[in-house]
Amino acid sequence: MSKINPSDVGHSLAVGEVAARSGVAISAIHFYESKGLIKSQRSAGNQRRYSRDVLRRVAVIKVAQRIGISLASINAALTALPEGRTPTAADWTKLSARWKAELDERIASLTQLREQLSDCIGCGCLSLVACKLRNPLDELSELGCGPRLLLSEHKA
Repeated sequence: MSKINPSDVGHSLAVGEVAARSGVAISAIHFYESKGLIKSQRSAGNQRRYSRDVLRRVAVIKVAQRIGISLASINAALTALPEGRTPTAADWTKLSARWKAELDERIASLTQLREQLSDCIGCGCLSLVACKLRNPLDELSELGCGPRLLLSEHKA
């Protein structure tokens, strides 16, 4: 990708240019727009045109997705910005701190899952020897259906 021509700084970008500069497929750009994560304007010829700041929004979306943040959470964070503007460095600091907390929770949950992976999961089958110790007579069914030890904080 060649460097930008200084005379193009104020001009909008076609969807193909956004895709090329951001490293995201055109279909993903359209998808992000359909989900309200980015916006475009229509040209006189009814073609989508994006302001250059969309590149930063797409970069934030890509990074957040890469670390496992849901599109709903990304959308909520971007929508919370004043006037839906493009995130600044200060905004990124706040967004990333919020997402760090989400990641910490997910890591703790995955660590617990890893440690208990070969143990009883509280599904109610009672076919494993460990279930007699961790879920005798399917006591965990009182907490709801499914693998209760994986779905809750409860530890038998």
